[in-house]
Amino acid sequence: MAIDPIRHLVVLAHPRRGSFNHQIAQAYCDAVEACGQRAFLRDLYLNRFDPVLEYLGEAPELEVVYDLTEIRHCDVVVFVYPIWFGGPPAMIKGYVDRVLGAGFKPSHDHAQAHNPFLKGRHMISFSTSASTEAWLGEQGQLTALRESFDRYLGTIFQLAATEHVHIDAVVEGLSEQYAAEQLERVRQAARNTCATVLGAAHRAEMAKLTDEETRPDAARKD
Repeated sequence: MAIDPIRHLVVLAHPRRGSFNHQIAQAYCDAVEACGQRAFLRDLYLNRFDPVLEYLGEAPELEVVYDLTEIRHCDVVVFVYPIWFGGPPAMIKGYVDRVLGAGFKPSHDHAQAHNPFLKGRHMISFSTSASTEAWLGEQGQLTALRESFDRYLGTIFQLAATEHVHIDAVVEGLSEQYAAEQLERVRQAARNTCATVLGAAHRAEMAKLTDEETRPDAARKD
């Protein structure tokens, strides 16, 4: 039973090279590769991605055709970003607007929209903050972010599952022990995601084989 290689697209948005967010993205990619799956890193700042949406037509913008091709061939979409002023950086929002939202118009009712190119995919977000998780919880920020970003995207794009891992207290002088503990959390989340997606791929392949085996019998009965 052959299964196509499982692909993870890791979308990173942090302007400082070598940041802890970069370490998170790399740890995730390394863990995925160690599981025998494939990881592709899209560093939005390094690649000078333009987050400005200027075109509202039905067809996607030519500038994002590469990103659309990458995301359509992935099984897992991973976002890595710091929380700034209560939400993701403009780079992430622009990526969602221009790539995930390609073909949508402001007049579209997202509850009724049908854009199935991400249907059945998995999404996991890794966010960081200098503030503590307890303080963010008091402000309602993490709950709001998970509802307005993860759950919302999961609903309109018919994703199979969404997950959010937040790492707090990421400040200058971060202790090596704390950093190592959090990166292990990232690697474990990657391993769990790999196992989940591989299991889903096996079930889908088995269902396909069963359908192919029973189809001739059904045809003969007719």
